[in-house]
Order: sequence, then structure tokens, then C-alpha cells
Amino acid sequence: MNTNSRTILLVLFLALAPFGGRAEAQEPTDHDFHDSHFHLTNYVQEGTDIRDFVAMMGSTIGRSAVFGIPLQQQWSYQNTGDFAPTYYLHSDAPLYYYSFTDAHIATAYLSLSTEDQARLDPMITGFNPADMNAADHIRLVLETFPGVFSGIGEFTIHKEFVSAKVAGEVASMANPALDRILDLAGEVGLVVILHSDINMPFPKPDQEPYLLAQMKALFERHPDTTIIWAHIGVGRVVRPLEEQAAIVEKICTDPALRHVHFDISWDEVAKYATASPETIQRTADVINRFPDRFLFGSDVVAPISVDAMVAVYEDYAPVWAALTPEASLKVRKGNYERLFDEARTRVRAWEKNATSDQR
Repeated sequence: MNTNSRTILLVLFLALAPFGGRAEAQEPTDHDFHDSHFHLTNYVQEGTDIRDFVAMMGSTIGRSAVFGIPLQQQWSYQNTGDFAPTYYLHSDAPLYYYSFTDAHIATAYLSLSTEDQARLDPMITGFNPADMNAADHIRLVLETFPGVFSGIGEFTIHKEFVSAKVAGEVASMANPALDRILDLAGEVGLVVILHSDINMPFPKPDQEPYLLAQMKALFERHPDTTIIWAHIGVGRVVRPLEEQAAIVEKICTDPALRHVHFDISWDEVAKYATASPETIQRTADVINRFPDRFLFGSDVVAPISVDAMVAVYEDYAPVWAALTPEASLKVRKGNYERLFDEARTRVRAWEKNATSDQR
């Protein structure tokens, strides 16, 4: 198949997939989706030039949250010799927190035109969530780069393979340092993208998913903070719980947790959601019942073309087809616009007040 034919097929697919071919559902905009979960850089802070990324977005991606990765993979000569690892699974050497990622994202964003800036929502990630100073770092970044950031994250509390590699104290949902971070986010209006697995890898049969109880308690302590639970707590090895859909439904029906949202980013998550006709229907049923609580994201890291983001979008084709047109539009675009537009407004107001207080 030649390039032109592939392009035509892709355009047709993207036009029909979100609505299962229902002709009556018309889009108010030309873009296919917004990306709520995108990493501009990798685990050694290398990545896509931000101008190239905006060009990649084209007419396919309307807006995108943009963040680096707060962890740097150490190149330990004793461990890998002349091989320079760029991913956390490439080496047994530790990961360490890398705060300069925030300045890198900010300066890249500020290099763009006003029109291109309007399509992006930079996020602060360069802090250690086990450090009581982390909230102060976030405040300093906002004061240093006013008008840039809309949220914090993605940052990690528990993640398969990653948490055990981080140098220093392990992050915890019971650590008051995390409470300080989320309190500040609520005060400022920052959207929070939080990664924490719902369970540990390879749990024993009938083992209680203790991380879930800790996560729920954390959510309850911060009702004024807009939180997006990344990947709904699953990963490569951490599989969805048998009662995963019921857990999500319980969160969505709890008035005390109305501030909690979920992103369905990452191709690994898409594999679980589309593994069978039953999982597709369960996923669609939950989203159709609570369409205001879910956001699409790619979780792509430092891509060389838009194909990587589109591939994740296509992975969800069976789910898009099973959603109502209204739910599909909210998950792909509407919820992103609602949450991040509110964040922009609140954060800019906080920055203005902070500047006035300093005078």
C-alpha cells in the first residue's frame, strides 16, 4: 500500500472510529483528540523538539499536556560499561530526581508563538514527592515561570519496577510531603496527574490490594484538588483487579470523590480494555455512565512522529465504537478542555495575586 492510500485510510478511520460509523454525530472541531498524557523527554532528558511536536500535532491532536520525566536514569559504567541506558529497564543502576526538567519544559514552551502555546499545557514534574520541600519547589517554579504551567505531573508514588530503583526514600501515599503537594495544587488550581499502581506486581491469590485503600484515603484528604489517576492504576505487570470496574464505579458515585478523574492513557491500558468483547463492553459501560470522569491520553515518550500517539488512539477503536457520541467526545476532548481551561484560569489568577503580594 502506498503512502497516499495509507493516509486516506487513516483519515477515514479517525473520522468514523469515535462514533462506530454513526453518521449523525458531527464534531464541532476538526481535531480528533486532545492528549492528556504526553512526555516530551525520556529518562535521560532527551526527546522531541517542542516545535517539531507542535508540527506533529497538525490537525489530528488539538491540545496536549506536556511534561518531561522527573527521574534520570544513571549511567553507571560499572553496570553497563559503554552502553548508555535511556530507559529504566535498560540498567540496574538507580534513578534519581532531576529538577531541571521543569526549566527545560518552560523555556521550550516560551520559545513558541502565542498561537502554538495555546495548544499546550505544560506540567511541573521535577520534584521528589517524598521530600517536604517539594511543595516549595513547585511554588518556586510557578514564580519563576509565570504564565506557563497548568498542573503537576505525571509524578509517581508506586510504579512497578520504578519505585524500587529510585535512590533515597521511597515515596508513599501516607507521607505528609505528598499532602503538602496536593494542598498547594488545590490552593493554586493546578491539575494533578498522579501515577500510583492499584496493586503490587505478582500478588498472591486473594491478597488484599492495600495500595487501593491508601489511594482512596489520599483522595479523600484533598477534596479541593483536581486529580487525574493515571492509567486507572494498572501497568505492564500490575493487571486490572477482577473488580476494577466496580472500584471505578464506586469512586465515581462517591460525592466525596467527585474531584477524581481517570486517564486511559498508555497502550498497555488499551490492551486490557480491549482484550475481549466482555472487557470492551465493561469499559464502555463505565465510561458511558460517567462520561465526565475520563480523559484520553497517549503516554507516548519523545516520539519522532505523530504515528505513535495515533496508534494508541487506534488501539481504543473498539471502545470508541461502543461509546455514545456524547461520551466519546467528552473523553477525547471535552473533559480535557473543561479541566485544563479551569486550571489555566485559576493558576494565572494565583500567579497574579502572588506577584501583587511580593510588591
